[in-house]
Amino acid sequence: MLELRGISRYFGGLAALKDVSIKVEKGEFVGLIGPNGSGKTTLFNIISGVLKPSSGRVLYMGRDITGLNPNKICHLGIARTFQIPRPFKNLSVIENVMLGVLFGNFEQFVPYSEENVKQEALKYLNFVGLRVDESTMPDELTAVGLRRLELARALATRPALLLADEVLSGLNKEELAEASSILKRIRDEMGITIIWVEHIIGALMNLVERVIVLDYGEVIADGSPTEVSKDERVIEAYLGEES
Repeated sequence: MLELRGISRYFGGLAALKDVSIKVEKGEFVGLIGPNGSGKTTLFNIISGVLKPSSGRVLYMGRDITGLNPNKICHLGIARTFQIPRPFKNLSVIENVMLGVLFGNFEQFVPYSEENVKQEALKYLNFVGLRVDESTMPDELTAVGLRRLELARALATRPALLLADEVLSGLNKEELAEASSILKRIRDEMGITIIWVEHIIGALMNLVERVIVLDYGEVIADGSPTEVSKDERVIEAYLGEES
């Protein structure tokens, strides 16, 4: 489904990513971890079109999408959430998700009436457990609610691939369990492939089937959670700092 071939990205003389090559198959649930500054967000930005790579290619469904604008990449079926939620603050919560319905994957687009678009938006809000009034504005939501809005808006674009960025950040134990369950349902019930960046390693390791580890912009491990957790380079670079 997704293939990164020799992706590098430089900011001035600093290499944020160095010759990163990754394949993700349809239906996979992949964790992407690494220390702060290891290149995780830069990689998401390149896949989603926010940044262009200095070198290398991004292939999606066999198509070269390197350097396409984010709106075109979204139309092809790739959605992302952001570590810091970014709602349209002048629109209601429902209207934020309605934009996703209208703007999303063009291959699944069908003409909607305003009422149908609203019902679609409510479907995704209900899926992530965010029930609001029509007049509810984003600034009325809690931190948990904003993260659920991010997910609902991304899902409303009807993606085949979801880039989930720190969706558990700042949540308490009960909220962590609920958010983790939502991610599992997104893959299992919606059939959406997920690449998940997360610093809460225990939760990630319990859900994903495969873990990719970045350090200083390079892939240092790629395997099952059990394999990665025993990798000496990973322990030294990242997991060791958690103990």
